[in-house]
Amino acid sequence: MKKLTVWIFLSCFLQKIDAQVSRIDKLMDIPKATIKDTTIRLNSRDNNTVDIPITYIHGAEKGPTFTVIAGIHGMEYPTILSLLELRKEIDPQRLKGNMIIIPIVNIPSFFQRRAFVNPMDSLNLNRVFPGDPKGSITEVMADFLSREIFSATDILLDMHGGDVGEDLMPFMCYYENKEFETQTKRAQRLCEISGINSIVSYPYTLPPDKPAMFAFKQAVRQGIVAFSMEIGKLGNWKKGEIVVAKEAIYRTMAHLQMYKDKQLDPLYLPLQYYHKQAYLSVPVQGIFHSELIAGDQVQKGMEIGYITDVFGNILHRIHSPESGVILYKVGTPPVNAGETLLCIGF
Repeated sequence: MKKLTVWIFLSCFLQKIDAQVSRIDKLMDIPKATIKDTTIRLNSRDNNTVDIPITYIHGAEKGPTFTVIAGIHGMEYPTILSLLELRKEIDPQRLKGNMIIIPIVNIPSFFQRRAFVNPMDSLNLNRVFPGDPKGSITEVMADFLSREIFSATDILLDMHGGDVGEDLMPFMCYYENKEFETQTKRAQRLCEISGINSIVSYPYTLPPDKPAMFAFKQAVRQGIVAFSMEIGKLGNWKKGEIVVAKEAIYRTMAHLQMYKDKQLDPLYLPLQYYHKQAYLSVPVQGIFHSELIAGDQVQKGMEIGYITDVFGNILHRIHSPESGVILYKVGTPPVNAGETLLCIGF
């Protein structure tokens, strides 16, 4: 009976809003071959308000709805800037299908330069999915994305990067969801044709009574073809990163036969897959010292750095838990106990 109750709850949650016309349905009610920019205002019960900027592009022909979001973390700049450029470039006359573009999901985090969290309630938006319409403002934002944006989406690209304290190598990623094998294979293929040659597959173990927490994991739960990008590091951006991020979107649309006559360079780099990940947590608060950077190869057991106190005395030496490549790591000296120090892909 308990499993049946959970299933009924999830089925009701994941269905499209049809009791009334949703805000996204209204946004999408525009003529063919047109673009509409709008701002949707969300309110929480504790009287906080957030505006989410959304661009909807209705193509000239019928086709899938491709949603691209960035700025869930407001200091991941290359992907944010790539979507702002993309918005100016897309010609709706050449588009088959529809696009939903949200260049900056977390506006408060972006303008207040807050790493990871929404300064209005100190919650990490990428840890609260599916959200709660009666919760704090970040939970309301996650609920809006889950119920309205994801429910109107066929393919989702969730774009991220190295926030202000993260060193990161570029990679694409997807979940190995056995429940929706067709969607999983499509997500894998979209990663492969993106132009970023490092591909990370995450295990998908999500009991029905547990929250997804992460945005694109929530989309996967809803049966959407969902994949993610990681590019950029240390809260900075380079023109080349913006170009790579933007071209990955064009390559996706070309593969989906959504966009006409966009010339893209052929892909030559061999693909590198990382099907497993080893995470290392910070054992003690202190100052992290390491000469290694994201993308470096490590061997199991090798010393990869050490943590000192504020006087420079060594508190803990850090050794690699596995052999592989550093996908991302803390890129600034201060570290706090329990934080993710690094992730090794292998």
